[in-house]
Amino acid sequence: MEELNELELMGTPIIDLGDFTQMIFRVLFNTLIVWVLIHTLYYPKSRRRDYYFTFMLISISIFFLIYLLGGVKLKIGFALGLFAIFGIIRYRTESMPVREMTYLFMIISISVINALAVTISYTELFVTNAIFLVFTWLFESHKLLKHLSTKLIQYDRIELIKPENRAELIADLEARTGLKIEKVDIGGIDFLRDMAIIRISYEPDNNEINVVDEKIKITKSEYANS
Repeated sequence: MEELNELELMGTPIIDLGDFTQMIFRVLFNTLIVWVLIHTLYYPKSRRRDYYFTFMLISISIFFLIYLLGGVKLKIGFALGLFAIFGIIRYRTESMPVREMTYLFMIISISVINALAVTISYTELFVTNAIFLVFTWLFESHKLLKHLSTKLIQYDRIELIKPENRAELIADLEARTGLKIEKVDIGGIDFLRDMAIIRISYEPDNNEINVVDEKIKITKSEYANS
């Protein structure tokens, strides 16, 4: 009886080639989708190599975490718990911009779907991922919305912040910055220093995106010491 069990064990393959092939195919497919999303849609505008690195590794990590633990039968509850964990994550070195947070959430969604959706056909899986790419491209382009970047400016000619001088204010800002300004918002005003905080909105050139101003803000302390 023991010899029979040993023979059965010897005849049992160490690796299930079917499951192994499916895992390799899915992880390569998931990585390809995320790479296209990041490399062709996110990176050309942001030029943030740190987020490029982060998004790719998070995608691979989430996929294997979900795929290999799928047999625990946690399924939807586990996936939702994962979303909750990442929903409260904040990088300690800097606050995460809204655009990067949106991409992070979408990458987690794609990785979870590709890891858990083992009961649907490959055609349905491909279409689902294609929908992510198409809608991301649509909203990243100028097809639906006009993209505007913003900058904060410490402005010294406060006599121009009056509503009746708005046209002259915009003309002065355009002459100084070289930007085609679409909108001007007046913030804090300091009559003692003859300064005002102004936020300008302008249409970016080609692939320019509002990256610097998401990291550099004019704080109250900096303004007080100016």
